[in-house]
Amino acid sequence: MKTLAPALQAHLDEGTTTLAWCWRISRADGVTLGFTDHDRTLSFDGTEFEPESGLTASEVRSGSDLSVDAQDAEGVLTSDRITETDILDGRWDNAEVEVWRVNWADTSHRVLMRRGAIGQIRRGRLAFVAEVRSLAHILGQTVGRTFQATCDAALGDARCGVDLEDPAFKGTGAVIDLLRDRAFTASGLGGFASGWFTFGTVEWTSGANAGRKAEVLGHDVTDGIAVLTLLEAPVRSIAESDAFIIRAGCDKRMETCGAKFANTANFRGFPHIPGQDTILRYATKDGGHDGGVL
Repeated sequence: MKTLAPALQAHLDEGTTTLAWCWRISRADGVTLGFTDHDRTLSFDGTEFEPESGLTASEVRSGSDLSVDAQDAEGVLTSDRITETDILDGRWDNAEVEVWRVNWADTSHRVLMRRGAIGQIRRGRLAFVAEVRSLAHILGQTVGRTFQATCDAALGDARCGVDLEDPAFKGTGAVIDLLRDRAFTASGLGGFASGWFTFGTVEWTSGANAGRKAEVLGHDVTDGIAVLTLLEAPVRSIAESDAFIIRAGCDKRMETCGAKFANTANFRGFPHIPGQDTILRYATKDGGHDGGVL
């Protein structure tokens, strides 16, 4: 139950109100945006809430259990502050949202109705619909480690310990020729074996995608020329001579951890746990019965 400030309560008791909805969105890149369904700009707490932005909200869907409350916010892609490129770039993903009920005649009379985060975003040709999830969605996230055969550390983090700035695991290159929207040949990587950068990352240092990162799906070498395939096509097209930094990848297996990175001591998986075949296999006179593949 919310407690209203006396001034706002007095305004509501008048019967005739001057209320508006305001949304404050704080993205992970540090940008804070404000929107309102009122017809003029509202301002409070250092944020300007833009009118006529095309951002409107549905009713709140909530229940008495621990399910995630949700609300849809719909906006047009032609807004100066909401662009299709930013949505595709993931800049709105999991952005923090505050929903305020405000007396537009006196913005000091307001109440914070709910907090949440941007969830699924559905895009059309001219508009988008963003799901605003309540804080209950955090309860559905996995906390702690996963008991699995493969490593659950991120390559290069504190638990892994591999130094990805080591020249053995880091290279620089440039696009020679674009094969598809997410595949290209590259120069500067002739000293690395095929597959060395598979599951690694590319960080663009020039071109339209400068400053952005992408995951590497495949790394092949053909006639001495590296061929890189990204997991997803970049939002902005790749062009010839675009420069990048690429770092090695890991398939999370213990064999790779030892042979490629000499890092078996820091392996964060459980390679000897029995597989499902241990339950399904049948008794035989021979065989090691070690949980291996039948």
